[in-house]
Amino acid sequence: MEPWRAPPAAVEALLAARHGDPFAILGPHGHADGIVIRALVPGAEALAVLPWDGGDPIPLPRRDGALFEGLLPGRAAPFGYRLRASAGGASWEFDDPYRFGPTLGPIDDHLMVEGTHRRLHHRLGAHAVAHEGVAGTRFAVWAPNAARVSVVGAFNDWDGRRHPMRKRVDSGLWELFIPGLGAGAAYKYEILARDGTVLPLKADPFGRAAELRPSTASLVPVDRDFAWDDAAFVKGRAVSQDRRAPISIYEVHAPSWRRHPGGGFYSWDDLIGSLIPHVEWMGFTHVELMPVMEHPLDESWGYQPIGLHAPTARMGDPDGLKRFIAACHARGIGVLLDWVPAHFPKDVHGLARFDGQTLYEDPDPLRGFHKAWGTAVFDYGRREVAAFLASNALYWMEEFHADGLRVDAVSTMVHLDHGRAPGDWRPNAEGGTENQEAVAFLRHVNALVEEEHPGAIMVAEEATSWPGVSRPASEGGLGFRFKWNMGWMNDTLRYLAIDPIHRRWHHDLITFGMMYAFTEDFVLPLSHDEVVHGKGSLLGRLPGDDWQRFATLRAYYAMMWAHPGKKLLFMGGEIAQWREWSEAREIDWWLLQHAPHQGVQTLVRDLNLLYRSMPALHARDAEPEGFRWIDADDSTRSMFSWLRFDGEAGAPVAMICNMTPVPQIGIRFGLPRIGVWREVLNTDATVYGGSGVGNMGAVVAERMAFQGFPASATVTVPPLGTIWLVAEGPEPDEEAPEDEKGESDAE
Repeated sequence: MEPWRAPPAAVEALLAARHGDPFAILGPHGHADGIVIRALVPGAEALAVLPWDGGDPIPLPRRDGALFEGLLPGRAAPFGYRLRASAGGASWEFDDPYRFGPTLGPIDDHLMVEGTHRRLHHRLGAHAVAHEGVAGTRFAVWAPNAARVSVVGAFNDWDGRRHPMRKRVDSGLWELFIPGLGAGAAYKYEILARDGTVLPLKADPFGRAAELRPSTASLVPVDRDFAWDDAAFVKGRAVSQDRRAPISIYEVHAPSWRRHPGGGFYSWDDLIGSLIPHVEWMGFTHVELMPVMEHPLDESWGYQPIGLHAPTARMGDPDGLKRFIAACHARGIGVLLDWVPAHFPKDVHGLARFDGQTLYEDPDPLRGFHKAWGTAVFDYGRREVAAFLASNALYWMEEFHADGLRVDAVSTMVHLDHGRAPGDWRPNAEGGTENQEAVAFLRHVNALVEEEHPGAIMVAEEATSWPGVSRPASEGGLGFRFKWNMGWMNDTLRYLAIDPIHRRWHHDLITFGMMYAFTEDFVLPLSHDEVVHGKGSLLGRLPGDDWQRFATLRAYYAMMWAHPGKKLLFMGGEIAQWREWSEAREIDWWLLQHAPHQGVQTLVRDLNLLYRSMPALHARDAEPEGFRWIDADDSTRSMFSWLRFDGEAGAPVAMICNMTPVPQIGIRFGLPRIGVWREVLNTDATVYGGSGVGNMGAVVAERMAFQGFPASATVTVPPLGTIWLVAEGPEPDEEAPEDEKGESDAE
């Protein structure tokens, strides 16, 4: 056999798609007598080399099966060429993928292994580019345990022999440039595990577009410059998303907010014309989108994502999400995205045992698998995995201009035993329950976001008493900007479910939250989790007849909007949805034909507008000087009353709530100053569907000390109602006594 021919064993491995180094065989290779070219072209009967210099086609003899091999005497590198294949009377020309050099470099290897690459999405995944002067798509994937990785798709008949990739031994990265392949092509990776098993085809962990379920392939994305025009909005986030700013969040499951007749999903462009005007009119400052990352199962609501870099195809192409966020910013609305670094599903086309071994998941089965959810858990201690997740967080802010991320299930990340039965978890090296690697990861990603995207916010869904979730890492905290106040949510909803006659015995369910209200920077969440799985809607779980239910809900909302903490309300809550939420249908918008539902919607709008316009209700949400009880102990009447202050000597706001169906008439409350206190909100007003019991627009506080305050007023509090009183104008000067007047005159 001629010395330039490939060894038979190598050819056999190549034809069987078992060769781990295809570039060692395929493509051009220098030889003392010229250049050897080999190409694997299944389906071709003949193959010829077309030199760039315009010479005649040079036939390449078939060697074995689909492998063609030939020596081009007198040729020297570099040698440019194309290939022409023919079969059955037809012919086609193409560039040989194996004549191109690498698309990655040593710095990519180094940063990947080091775990410090902040822009992995720029280097990995699929990118339609021009490489060495030829248009095509470069692919790169991390699979260090694989024996062979191929790019497959309809463009090569899903044949793993056609496009095996080059392995970068130092990093475990595999890469390949496929000339002529453009945006929109569907692809997956075919991976040969070390044990010789060909794995189920895998979607791209860095795929930035995906097919609509039930199809599961990644798509080569259309990369074009998006015309962002939101620089002023982004620059202003440091103020608009500060702990002293008004933040009122409308949580949305985009696929079920509205549906087309027949049940089809709204696109992002449809939502620009419907959802954004609704949010703006309602006065919310932010939209929070439940996970928009690609996920195979509608019923998971996106919380079991497969494509962490791909906006779901349910709503249209990725640029549609960019248009939606840009339109929100143009209307002054911030956009938060739910982000799920806590776990991932075991679907065979996803990350689970990606290269035949545990890779993205923790190799310890007591840490890498969450039995209660049936999902895998990321290996936060592996540098490459931590970099994958951190880069993904930055990706959504860099590429889509997200204003922050709400991080799902932080409790399960930081606690090894959270949601696990005895025997289903393993203590850390010190014998504790803390997942130290996850803690380090969260601190790292929060610091990265703060550094790279000033003003963007990270919000933790954390349901335990972990200290300092929203405190800087330098102070021992996790570094989040805000934390969901799950304790407040659980306690207050338990209270509402109690019959009013018994609420007096459970008064502390409302008051206890103030014992810890300033230990974190809190968001008060009435989220999707509270209106599913048999819990019923907020309205539907309340006791009493319909009048009492609507009145109680209105009173609760007004108490919530006056309570320290930013606000979050899940879609449908603003119209008093009767039915439990389902991802399979849109919100029951038809309810707005009925006055009680219109009343609740009008109330929520007014709450937002007042909350945003009165600094006392938001400026000191996370600081004790912004709050003072008037009376925390009136359990007999199930009444709650407190004051809110802006910390800048502005007008204080008094909130008084009556959680019984009995009107309380002429009740004295202490107040910090005399004069007129305007009734700016009354949830029993007829415009909201109430009975109209109130204070004729105002009360007057007199110089009568009461409840530790220098002034007081008699107030009527409506049944199952909440009122807000705001001090009107500057505090009036009290007229001097007669004897003091005389002395003054004599002088």
